[in-house]
Amino acid sequence: MSRTAFVTGATRGIGRAIALKLADDGMNIVINYRNEEAALKLEEELLKKGVEVLKLKGDVSSYDDCESMFNEIKDKFGSLEVLVNNAGITKDNLTLRLSEEDFKDVIDVNLNGSFYCMKFAAKLMLKARYGRIISMSSIVGLHGNAGQINYAASKAGVIGMTKSLALELGKRNITVNAVAPGFIETEMTDKLSEDVKEEMLNKIPMHKYGKVEDVADLISFLSSDRANYITGQVISVDGGMNI
Repeated sequence: MSRTAFVTGATRGIGRAIALKLADDGMNIVINYRNEEAALKLEEELLKKGVEVLKLKGDVSSYDDCESMFNEIKDKFGSLEVLVNNAGITKDNLTLRLSEEDFKDVIDVNLNGSFYCMKFAAKLMLKARYGRIISMSSIVGLHGNAGQINYAASKAGVIGMTKSLALELGKRNITVNAVAPGFIETEMTDKLSEDVKEEMLNKIPMHKYGKVEDVADLISFLSSDRANYITGQVISVDGGMNI
């Protein structure tokens, strides 16, 4: 029987690469999205790989939206084997200039959204006594970054939740891990100036950006039975920045 993976924020960047990679692994894919056009394009690509696809429009920062999405997953597939908490936003500014709203918005999506999805996924996985929960943290969650106190707090919080949930679910054959990407080539990095790009590259021992496929390959491994004995871990994909 095919397994099912739910990837939040799946229509662009790292999330899109993850959805495509897990489909290559033979998993049915549930994609969470906000942009209808991007979701339809991704769905078309996924269907060509011979898997089933469920599109769910919803805001992960809303508890009610998350509950509704997981109910739809249960109705269609009956179970959920893999959750990838990928949805996230940034609203950067220096701390003294950062508004309360911008701090709260980032926490709501990146941290609260991951918690809601963990909670509902765990309910489904506990019944099956099997599951893989993988959440996207960041090198910023490990080391901090000037101008990103909200983002750093959210991604550090994801690590704390990951370790705690791994302790709760380990006896039920459910692994819980976090992935901490460094500087990955995405639409966001494409918009940076050459000076900023060079400054960033100088911080990376391998002196090159990662690719979205580098992250997706790790997610594929952690989602598989090859990672049966790995839980509660934070694994960096950063070219050596976290040495």
